[in-house]
Amino acid sequence: MLYVVGRKGETYYSFRDREMAATFTGFSEQPGYEDAQEVGSALIDVFTAGADDEDGGAGADGILGVDELHIVYTEFRSLLAQVPVAKRMAPLEVEEVEEFDYEREDRERGAAADSGVPTSYEFEPSAEGLLDALLPKYITTRIYAAMLEAAASESASRRRAMKSASDNAEELAKNLSRQANQARQAEITQEISEIVGGADALVSANAGD
Repeated sequence: MLYVVGRKGETYYSFRDREMAATFTGFSEQPGYEDAQEVGSALIDVFTAGADDEDGGAGADGILGVDELHIVYTEFRSLLAQVPVAKRMAPLEVEEVEEFDYEREDRERGAAADSGVPTSYEFEPSAEGLLDALLPKYITTRIYAAMLEAAASESASRRRAMKSASDNAEELAKNLSRQANQARQAEITQEISEIVGGADALVSANAGD
């Protein structure tokens, strides 16, 4: 499923007859957090609806969802470099960390037991409840960050294009001015040559008389 933000993306896929689940336009140049919430809400709904899908069909809720959320945008790195990137937003990617030092943990537990500090913990709310609360914020924040990156990249690209156009215009003006001066100089030289030639002809005619 394609969820497209911006008129350029909408035009791109429309021209190629690609089906889009939803489009969001009108704020790509100056995105706000509310705009990211609107997009994020649609993505979260379709992502949670895919939890009970089976064999490529809709599950008990009757809604065909998705198993993964990926975001593609232009990453701003500098005024001269903007790079298209694709990242997975959900489900969260598990990163490997260094092996845990269980011996040190045992020593710390022993020290805590000696001091009378309990070593067991209880968390509220549950992991599922915490995930349900944090997932919308996480998705919305990722989308908002991508929108800002894309907006900055577009502004940098426009600035670079405008500077290139200005530099080309200045270079063209210099070349045209140089050509105009050369043409004017050649015209003046020709006029002087004609005057000198006419004067020589008159002198020769008078000498013949």
